[in-house]
Amino acid sequence: MNASRVALIADDDEFFRIALGFILKSKLHFTEIIETGSLDEAIERLSERADISLALFDLAMPGMQSIASLAAVRDIHPDLKVVVVSASSRRSDILSALTAGINGYVPKGLGASDVADAIGAILNGAVYVPPSIAGRASPSEEAEVPQASRGHQDGRAHRTIELLTPRQREVLLLLVQGFSNKEIARKLKLGEGTVKIHMAALFRSLRVRNRQEAAAAGARLLPMTES
Repeated sequence: MNASRVALIADDDEFFRIALGFILKSKLHFTEIIETGSLDEAIERLSERADISLALFDLAMPGMQSIASLAAVRDIHPDLKVVVVSASSRRSDILSALTAGINGYVPKGLGASDVADAIGAILNGAVYVPPSIAGRASPSEEAEVPQASRGHQDGRAHRTIELLTPRQREVLLLLVQGFSNKEIARKLKLGEGTVKIHMAALFRSLRVRNRQEAAAAGARLLPMTES
């Protein structure tokens, strides 16, 4: 086991956070559990603490409109074990999460021992996939995983604007106005590391490669009331 024994649980269900925290402490020997109820709060805690070795995210909590946010967390924290713990058993959700580079997808319906075994395997380097999906293929569901297409980029980006978290929209608006990451952090009272994760999520969500393209997309797509 790693020396760092700090885990973060991001889920808006307080009772589930308590139960999962108990499993992490009693069965996997974590010494500290950081609980958050939204994606934005989780991202802020990750930027504040360098000793978090495991982060568990629910797909249905506030702010988790797009799997691109988890992909951004993986980009900025490559050594962090990122796990989805979700009530959803949809193959498309599982495939999207795996495509984002997460380390495992653990169904909430598993028993405590099975959850501990799954997370333990992830901590030891495995990528955990639910037994119900392992080895099964469904071409129609594979097709649900988004593929880039320049011809539909603007339409997809427009739909994506509606799926950004409130904090991501604030960051994008300030980016459009020409502020640097440091200035955005100061205006929103965030750490620069937090802004960096939001920026990476914006790049993925808008399917752009840099700040200039993101600013151009934001200027085109944000409602006039925000600009």
